[in-house]
Amino acid sequence: MEDRKAFIVGISGASSSGKTTLARLLRDVFPNSFILHEDDFYKAETELPFRDGLLDWDCAEAISIPDMKRALEHIRARGTFPPFVDSKEDQNSIGACPVSDAAIAAAKTKVASWLAPGQPGHSILSSDTGLRICLLDGFLLYSPALEAGGIPALLDTKLFLLVSRDRATQRRERRDGYVTLEGFWTDPPGYVEKIVWPNYAESHAGMFVDGDVEGALDEGVLAEKGVRAQVGMGLDVDMETTFNWAVDMLMRELEEKVGKGR
Repeated sequence: MEDRKAFIVGISGASSSGKTTLARLLRDVFPNSFILHEDDFYKAETELPFRDGLLDWDCAEAISIPDMKRALEHIRARGTFPPFVDSKEDQNSIGACPVSDAAIAAAKTKVASWLAPGQPGHSILSSDTGLRICLLDGFLLYSPALEAGGIPALLDTKLFLLVSRDRATQRRERRDGYVTLEGFWTDPPGYVEKIVWPNYAESHAGMFVDGDVEGALDEGVLAEKGVRAQVGMGLDVDMETTFNWAVDMLMRELEEKVGKGR
């Protein structure tokens, strides 16, 4: 492992697939961790494109990819949240936590045991190492546009969450809206059907067999991209199961990619 101060974990998937919820849960379980949001890099509203007569927040053209890359390079080099990023994402509500207190407590106990002296995690995340975990959540992280911008190459682990169109629509429509640079955005009627889901399908078709984003993942493409997903588990896996999977995956990835070099 090169000399850097952070291990960056990408958490991607469609809008309302549970990315931010998972990122917040992992932050609460793993010490020395913090969250960076793809949404922190939205361009000004006046610079956003339109699709079908509607302002399009859900495409790569709405994101300042160079600014995101600069932030990730800062994190890798210094292990701190970029001082030039003004994050507003944590002002957005994501509703009640769908994971039980018992499951969260069990995960904290598992990670604490893994971090104990003599255990694999101790040499990775103890106070002596100074290594921090950055959890980057975003709906386009593994898309062709962000690949062209060099974003996936800066990620040490890539997690991908699945969701059905119906479930994503239900979750998104339950949200009050989003804090933006200019104020507050509320989805107009039909926004998921006209903007959100078509953009997701177009950007991620290459990761699925026959391009069907509600079908089977293409395991060959996942392996080529280095993306981890809950293959064979279906589309709408409950968050508690996803959370436990992600905790185990993150410990394993840290051991393989950091522990062997220490």
